[in-house]
Amino acid sequence: MSLDTVKIAVLGCGTVGSQVVRLLAERGGDYAARCGAHVEVSGIAVRDIDAPRPDWIDRDKLTVDADALIDDADIVIELIGGIEPARTWVLRALRAGATVVTGNKALLASHGPELHDAARESGASLYFEAAVAGAVPVVYGLRESLAGDRVEGVLGIVNGTTNYILDQMATHGWSYDEALARAQELGYAEADPTADVDGLDAAAKCAILASLAFHTRVGIDDVAVEGVRSITPADIAAAKRAGGVIKLLAHARRVRTDEGEAVSVHVAPTLVSTANPLASVSGAFNAVVIDAEAAGRLMFYGQGAGGVQTASAVLSDVVAAATHIAHGGSAPRESAYESLPILPASQVTGEFQLRFAVPDRTGVLAEIAGIFAAHGISIAALEQTCEDDTESTLTLTTHHSTRSAIDAALDELTHTDSVTRVIAVMMREA
Repeated sequence: MSLDTVKIAVLGCGTVGSQVVRLLAERGGDYAARCGAHVEVSGIAVRDIDAPRPDWIDRDKLTVDADALIDDADIVIELIGGIEPARTWVLRALRAGATVVTGNKALLASHGPELHDAARESGASLYFEAAVAGAVPVVYGLRESLAGDRVEGVLGIVNGTTNYILDQMATHGWSYDEALARAQELGYAEADPTADVDGLDAAAKCAILASLAFHTRVGIDDVAVEGVRSITPADIAAAKRAGGVIKLLAHARRVRTDEGEAVSVHVAPTLVSTANPLASVSGAFNAVVIDAEAAGRLMFYGQGAGGVQTASAVLSDVVAAATHIAHGGSAPRESAYESLPILPASQVTGEFQLRFAVPDRTGVLAEIAGIFAAHGISIAALEQTCEDDTESTLTLTTHHSTRSAIDAALDELTHTDSVTRVIAVMMREA
């Protein structure tokens, strides 16, 4: 089959959608040469036709009738975000056999299996490069470039808002509230920053990356999540003394258990050694490190957000999709053949750094060390700093342990008089 024109329906005309429309118009000749067919925006579905729009938007193409637009399209680009009506419209397109290009990580992390099943049943294609890390081609890297390899782990900074906040706290000594306010002024953070600062955005992306890496269906509810609201300047200073910085990291690893292989997925503030390349990722940038059996360690780095940057990822999918529509072929199908079990949050393993306020008296270190030993936790390092004549801060670094063992030891410690309070608990990444 060969088509002269590929008709594109765009759902949403916000920051990303408007840039997609602009680039399709400005670079139409290039895209036609790459695809072997003309790409044409047949319409743009919006909630309010009369809302202010950039000058390059052709208002004659605006419509509130998304259903009619979808039914007449070869490619549907979904950029409205959220679950509904995005889910309903994407399913409508896939079931009709149209190709869907989406940047909706929340939808994919919550309803990915349903979307993939609909695409498979109708023979439609589903593309989602823009769902993780903006312009950074990590989805393509995992789904296609590493299709011949075995991925062991994925670790990354996948939320630019929280990376900016933590970076500014470290650079300028700001409090969390000060850094968040600045992020909102610059447009990095929404008026309601919950999805970013509570780790939910990163968790959705972590689920998508884990699904691709381990050929296993991983949903957002499988990802243990901890955000950055509780991070203080004291935590930042303690990280610096320990030779590291704090980053909100998405962790996805293939692990070995007594029952066989499993997948561990979680998002949490992590103490990252300055020797790790992730430590130098500043501002609102994203970076993802992939460890593969044959390829070794790979790092993907770049702009993780922004209208034109994310539009670049959307249009890479559009070019691939239009080429397949014009000349035959489809997107790679969902690969979930391994179906590995997902470990519960309590079984997350790693090195931890813990800080306690402790009374300044003899016997405290011995009791704390004894309790950790009783729970099978090996201590790698201890540092004690005196705050005054009555209280000290104890910083304890462990070797690999499970989160459940750490929590059990902390619970026991809080029932002794050797720990006044637990100040912070954080994973470490060399």
